[in-house]
Order: sequence, then structure tokens, then C-alpha cells
Amino acid sequence: MTARIATLYPRPRRVIPRPGGWLPTDDTIAIPRPAPPELLRAARWVARTLRPIARKPPRIRAVDEARANAPAVLIRIDADRFENEQAYRLTVFPRQIRIDAASAVGAWYAAITLAQWCERTPPRCPCVQIDDAPRLRHRGLMLDISRDKVPTMRTLRQIVDLMASLKLNELQLYTEHTFAYRRHRRVWRDASPMTAAQVRSLDRYCRERFIELVPNQNSLGHMERWLRHPRYAPLAEATGPYRTPWGEVRTKPTTLAPTDPRSLNLLRSLYAELLPNFSSRRFNVGCDEPFELGQGRSRARCDALGLGRVYVDFLRAVHGLLRPHGVRMMFWSDIVAAHPDQIPRLPRDAILLEWGYEADHPFDQRCRRYRRRRLAFYVCPGTSSWCSFAGRTSNALANIRAAAAAAVRHGADGLLLTDWGDFGHRQYWPASIVPLTFAAGMAWDAKANGAVDPADAASRYGFGDVTGRAARLWMDLGDVHEAGGVRLSNRTVLFWCMQAAFDDASALRGLTPAGLRRMDAWLRSLARRMGRDAVRSGCGPLTRRELAATHAVLVHAVRRASAMLAAQRGTNVRREVRALARDIDRIIARHRELWLARNRPGGLRESLANYERLRDEYRRRLRRGERGGRGRSAAR
Repeated sequence: MTARIATLYPRPRRVIPRPGGWLPTDDTIAIPRPAPPELLRAARWVARTLRPIARKPPRIRAVDEARANAPAVLIRIDADRFENEQAYRLTVFPRQIRIDAASAVGAWYAAITLAQWCERTPPRCPCVQIDDAPRLRHRGLMLDISRDKVPTMRTLRQIVDLMASLKLNELQLYTEHTFAYRRHRRVWRDASPMTAAQVRSLDRYCRERFIELVPNQNSLGHMERWLRHPRYAPLAEATGPYRTPWGEVRTKPTTLAPTDPRSLNLLRSLYAELLPNFSSRRFNVGCDEPFELGQGRSRARCDALGLGRVYVDFLRAVHGLLRPHGVRMMFWSDIVAAHPDQIPRLPRDAILLEWGYEADHPFDQRCRRYRRRRLAFYVCPGTSSWCSFAGRTSNALANIRAAAAAAVRHGADGLLLTDWGDFGHRQYWPASIVPLTFAAGMAWDAKANGAVDPADAASRYGFGDVTGRAARLWMDLGDVHEAGGVRLSNRTVLFWCMQAAFDDASALRGLTPAGLRRMDAWLRSLARRMGRDAVRSGCGPLTRRELAATHAVLVHAVRRASAMLAAQRGTNVRREVRALARDIDRIIARHRELWLARNRPGGLRESLANYERLRDEYRRRLRRGERGGRGRSAAR
């Protein structure tokens, strides 16, 4: 029985085993009359779960509870019995399964738990009492569909199904330019965007699984896909070079001018077309990382009033645009966190999204501040999959754990796990499954799920693998960079060596031949395990191909970094560059194939360009007769 309890995920708050097993004399699933559609969905899931072990195919009937006549399954809704609207009690008796829930969504979660409890248990489902409710009301995933992947509808539905099985209840699709706005075709024409009809279809699919599809359209920073076009360029804040928070000097504008009324006019038109396609009454307007703010057209105003004041003025204006639509504003909190004196000026119904992606992000400190101001807020950790190829496993788990703890401690409204795609979205979907599964458990109940083995939970419920091997392979692949001894924020050293130019010494800072040998040995060990465990794990052939491709890219990155380091020491690396040139062609072909297996073609060209740039770089070096020095060729 203990082993069976261990397979439940997210782990419930209380599980009380009882003697015996369910063996009904009736085939009825009784639900209260009148039966709302959402309760019927939960009942159908129960019927699907019990079909393999019931004597007859279960029948759903809406009846008066007093006349239920001992049905095989009795579902009852009693909001007054529970403090949490998503709470439920699932009781398996020898002759009846009873679900008592605060609402239809609680009955849905009970049905999911029942499916896990009865899995692989013919002929009888063991008797048990399970009392459960989530600690956080909102538990979600945000997918980046703007840099550069837009998943196919089939992929999106698969992700929604996975989320539903993990009792997640919110999905956001981060959008910069990938919604097919009717009047702005030039911005999205090569991006394979989400159409209005597709959004409405996905919204229905989510609602059927008790998931809220929340619209998400960035509205200040990260607007470079718009501002590159002559029609929208006059709306840019930047009028010349500007400096990013990391000290880089850039010239391409990314931020709308908050002091230009035309910026609000553009947003008003976008919202009017986007929002009617969603049933959600909340809307994430983004407004994060306006790098140029105060360095261009708003400089004089920021000098006079302060950058934080100008930012919140714009945020309040955006909030005013939402009133006709009856939606509640959500926004990323980075600028407000840097200017806490502006917090009292925020719209009182706004929801702050406190994001941070490192293990030591100060969630606790910032959430305490929001709580004191009685503001609604989410915590937003990340999968750490972007800028990594395979993820940063240890960082992601620590980041999520810290966010969940702060959320519970300070009364957050929810946890939103973010999955970004910076620099071409070159990681594949399975790299995000372990963090997603872990975040689902921590958001449901950090106390009950904190000690659950992430590899076991992700293998079973993320990869469909009861052996535990699939997730462990991805987790270990995601920590290869740790062996190099170099830790970077928001990226791995191997990713950065693939992003930087061959002669860029800064990309190698901290890397040593010993560290590269350790990463190489780690990858060799993983290669041996992959040959044995990936097939035995039971995960699908596409996931295995993505695993192999990710491993191959990391091997290439280690070899490239080794050649870069050797060339800087004056070693002739022509032979190594020739091998890298051959290898990058295979990586390009594989990346194209795997991209199209889950995603639309839009954005693929931009993603491939990151690899094609390396191919061209290798070819140029070979043409000019690579002469890094006169010494012997570098060892791997």
C-alpha cells in the first residue's frame, strides 16, 4: 500500500488506507441533478478510469441524492463543507466510490487522483480515503511562442493534457508578434502565428480540462519584432545607441515610447482584436525589461520625475485600456521591484508577476514586500531550459523550490512556471518536463511533495515511463555543465561557447582543460546509459531522438570549447575545426527535423541561423588555412 501511495502525484495531503477493495454491484455513476457540464466532464473521466475494472461499462446518471440507490460511484458537491473551492475527499469503499467536492473542479481533481490510484489494479481498486486541496489557487505554465517556436495545435493539446494530469490550471502563451492580427500582417507573416480561430479552439480545449488560457501580449519592452518595420519604428523609445543593464551597447530598438500617445493607440487596437478570443478575465500585459526607458524620447521626463514614476504612469494608462474589456491586469514586476517607492501607485487590482530564474533569487524578500502592501502576486520561477540545450537541472529545482516556499509563506495567488526560448529556442520540449512536473507538485502542496523524487514523478507522469530512467537521463544531461566548474546566470557555459565567436576569449572565462575533460567524461558516461536506458525506459521514439540530438549538441559544444581554448594557447586546431564543420551539418539537419516534429515552420529559419553561423565560421577558418599556432594539434 505504501508503494501505491508513492505513485500518487501531486502527492495528496492525507491518504488513509482501508482494508478491502472496490467491487460494486451496480454500474451507475450518480451525479446531482441538475448536472452542470463541468461536472459531467469529471464524471466521464471517472467512467473512463473505471471501465477496465468495472463489471459493466459505467453509466452516468443525474439523480436526486436521496434516490441515488447505492450507485457504484456517487459524486456530491457541497461548497459549505470545504474551505478551499478546489478541495475534495475521495473514498473507496468495498461497494462504492464516493467523491465529495467543493466544486466541479474539485471533483475533477478527485477523478484524476482516482485514475492514478486504480492504475494497474485489476480486478479491484484498493479501499482508501484521500483528503486533498491545493495550497496555491493558480498553478500554471507560460510557454514562450515568440522566440522562435510556435507549437502545432497537436503539440499544444498534448501539453494541455499533461498539465491537466498534473492538476495545473493555467496556461499562458507568451506573445510578442505571433498572434495573427488582421491589420498587422507584415509583423507576423513568416512566424506561423496563432490565429483567432486556433486560440478559441485551444481555449475550449483548456476549459474542458479546467485550465484557464490567459492571454499574454507584451506591451512595452521586447517589441523589436514590431519596431523593426518602418510603419512602427516611429513608436520606438530609442533614438540612438543605448546601454542594457548588462553594459552592452545596442542600436536596435526594443521598447515602445511610453510618452508617445500612439503607443497606447497601437495597444488599444491589439487588445480589441486579441482579448475577445479568450474566456479568461485576466490578461498579462508583460511590460518587462524596457531596456531603453529613460535613454531615448522619455529621457527628459524620467530625469524630471524618475524612471519608476514614468513606468508606472504608462502601466496605469495600459490598465485604463483594459476597463472596456472587463479583464484584470497582470504584469511582470521587475521594474516595480527596482523602484519600490512606486508600489503605492499601482492599480489596486493588478497582479504582480515576480519572476527570477536563479536558485538564489530573492523571492522571499520581494513577496514579503508585496504582502505588506496587500497586493496580489504570483511567483514565477523558470524551467532553466533556455540558453542551455538540456536545461540547468539543479538550478531549476532549487529555483522552483524557493519560489513555492515563498508563495506559501507570503500568501501568493499562484505560481507560474516560465519556459523561455531565447536565442533561437534550441532546447527541445522534453528538457522542460522535469521542471514542469516538479513545479506542479510544489505548487499543489510543497510540504507533501517536497521530498518526492523528481526523476520518479517526471518519468511516470511526464514521460509515461514507470522505470524512472527517462527523467533521470534528462536530469543528468541538464547538469553536464556543472562538471565544467563555471556557473553563469541564465545560461550555461557550453551554450555560450556555441553562441560566441570562435575567437571570443570572454566566452571561455573560467573554463580549463580539466573542466572540459570532466564534461567530456560525463557525456561519454551518459552515452553508454542512453544506449541502454533510453530504449528500456518506454518513452517514445521522438523523445529518444530529441535526447540523442541534445547529447550530440553538448558533445559538439565541449569539442568547440576545447578547440577555442587550444587556439588561444597558440595550438594549430585545423583538424578539430574540420571535424566540427562536419558535425555541425548533422546538427543542422537533425534540428530541422526535430523542430518540425512538434512545431510550426515559422521561426525555424531564425533558429537554424544560430547553427549556420557556426558552420560558416568553421568554413572560413578552413579556407584561410587555420593557423592558431605551430604546435601540435589539440587533444580533445
